[in-house]
Amino acid sequence: MNVPVFIDIPVPQQTLELRSFLKSLGAEISEENAESGLLTDLKNIIEASKFCWNLNNESEIEMVFNGIISLLLVVPVQDAESVVTLFCEKVGKLPEGDQKRVALRIRMLSNLFYGLEEEASLRYVVLCSMVRLAGQNDLLSMVPVDMEKIKRWISLWEISSAKVQMLYRILHESLTACNMRDIATKVMIELLGTYTEENASQARDDAHKCIVTCLADPNTFLMDHLLSLKPVKFLEGELIHDLLTIFVSGKLTQYQQFYKNHTDFINSLGPSHEENIRKMRLLTFMQMCENRKEMDFSVIQEEMQLEKDQVEEFVIDVLKTKAVKARIDQIQEKVIVSSTTFRTFSKHHWQIIRQHLSAWQNNLSRLEINFENVSLIQSQVQQQ
Repeated sequence: MNVPVFIDIPVPQQTLELRSFLKSLGAEISEENAESGLLTDLKNIIEASKFCWNLNNESEIEMVFNGIISLLLVVPVQDAESVVTLFCEKVGKLPEGDQKRVALRIRMLSNLFYGLEEEASLRYVVLCSMVRLAGQNDLLSMVPVDMEKIKRWISLWEISSAKVQMLYRILHESLTACNMRDIATKVMIELLGTYTEENASQARDDAHKCIVTCLADPNTFLMDHLLSLKPVKFLEGELIHDLLTIFVSGKLTQYQQFYKNHTDFINSLGPSHEENIRKMRLLTFMQMCENRKEMDFSVIQEEMQLEKDQVEEFVIDVLKTKAVKARIDQIQEKVIVSSTTFRTFSKHHWQIIRQHLSAWQNNLSRLEINFENVSLIQSQVQQQ
């Protein structure tokens, strides 16, 4: 069966063709255009579009939906919210038990998204629908998730903070579902940054999720910046805040005591106790490296609570994270530390950086003077 191309014909004829075609598929829709105008026509057509998914040929389905999209783009932006929202509901939500043609649905939403003007706030509705559907079906590669790009769009759309927060929540949930924890963490931190002193108490669940996401991410080691976020500060005194504080600046033994006292709480969070132990060992080792240039295997074994034959493997795992730069002296059974990432960054660390930069500046100045002296000597030799 040949499906007509609706896009290149006048709008009234296009809606008429769509109505007729959908009726031929079994939709209960009149073959005549509604007297009340294009918006009513579009709502009727979108409601009946579910019959298109029964077609065997995806190109036919795509052609029909592209026809609907072309009509949506004709509607003035100020009048289009209801029909765009309806389109996203019908295309972006799978019928229960139906996992077919998800990629096609995402592609149709994408066609609408990029068909709208970049500054059109209706893009927000489409993006939310796209991200949610892609996240539920592990197809986030088909949708934009770059935070810089999304933040630029948000600034163009001028949407409310509540809508920004909703978009970030959907994005975070989808990224987490697709195991993209590093980006999910960044999104959640952006979300918490949208709250102020006045509404920080409303972000309780978001702050809790943010902490759990950071703890669960095997590549996130620096978390002291979370403590300065207003919604996280609001959790002070609660177990989740106490746990975060341990991961920010505590040692392995402190976590073990916390787990002993609050086993059920730890088990309810998601990250396993074993994963937490692994991360706390790494964080404790990073802290040990801050003030030591050498460490015997025996010290590492005792602090990390490892068997003797596990020490070298543990250090190798740490070095793979690049959080610590060091070399292993197997003969003397020690680790020689070159540098480490600081777990917390305080005023003291800024002072150290300032000292290093001042020393570097002085060295450059002396080097410049030496070059000038060499140049002067060469000039004097040439004049003789």
